[in-house]
Order: sequence, then C-alpha cells, then structure tokens
Amino acid sequence: MREVMTKSMARNIFYGGSLFFIIIFLGLSVHSHYYIVNKSTNAETLTDSVVLGKHVWEKHACINCHTIMGEGAYFAPELANVTTRWGVADDPEGAFEMLDGWMKAQPSGVEGRRQMPFFDLTEEETRGLADFLRWVDSIDAQGWPPNDAG
Repeated sequence: MREVMTKSMARNIFYGGSLFFIIIFLGLSVHSHYYIVNKSTNAETLTDSVVLGKHVWEKHACINCHTIMGEGAYFAPELANVTTRWGVADDPEGAFEMLDGWMKAQPSGVEGRRQMPFFDLTEEETRGLADFLRWVDSIDAQGWPPNDAG
C-alpha cells in the first residue's frame, strides 16, 4: 500500500463509507418500522373505544404531565402500566370505574401536592380513556417501566 493517500483514494473511501452507512441506516429504519407495526403494537385489539381514548388523551394534552412508555413529561406518574397497578388490566368495567372515580376526585385540594386539573369528561370519553390505558398496558413494552410504581 502507498504511504500517501491521494485525493481520489480519499474521495472513494468517503463515498464508499457514506454509501455503506446510508444503506445500514435505511435497513435499520425499515426494520424498526416493521417491528413497530407487526410486533410491538397490539393492533388486533384496537377498537373504536381505544381510538376514542387516544383522541381524549391528545385533546386534553395528558402527555404534558404524564408519560406513556417514557414519552412525555415527568410531572405526573407513568401510565403505561396504570391498569396493572390498579388491578384492573383484565376488567374493562373496573378500569372505567377506577378512572371515573379518580377523574371526578381531581383536583384533590391537598396542600403541597401536585394537582391534576378537573376534566369534565363524558362517560363515553372516560370509558374510551380507560380502554386506551388498558390497551397501552397490554403492549409488549420490553420491560418498561423499570419498576411497578411507574
């Protein structure tokens, strides 16, 4: 091999390396998309109620305080496993009753505690939100959250 690298050698190494890593990046992007769509999302259990709950989540900007699977603000608890913590992951009616009672009791008025605002949700919206949280809890989150407390 030569002691000195020529401009054409450097250019070929740059273009070859760039092309190699672009191909790797595109392959990983396709794999990530495939994994999200086919493996990690529990798409077969999506219902209209779950979709409504997601819309309620977005409409009231719940992510501004809560996190789901680590995404969002860390002001309020992680909600990826909230129905498991409440013991209602397999009980749609129990999940609705727990969430409805919690939402109607907010804000609690306890001095020095973080307060959740009162959202005047309809029964259908609350039921949808409960179904959405149950659906999120059923996704294979690969060990997230790292502890049961969220």
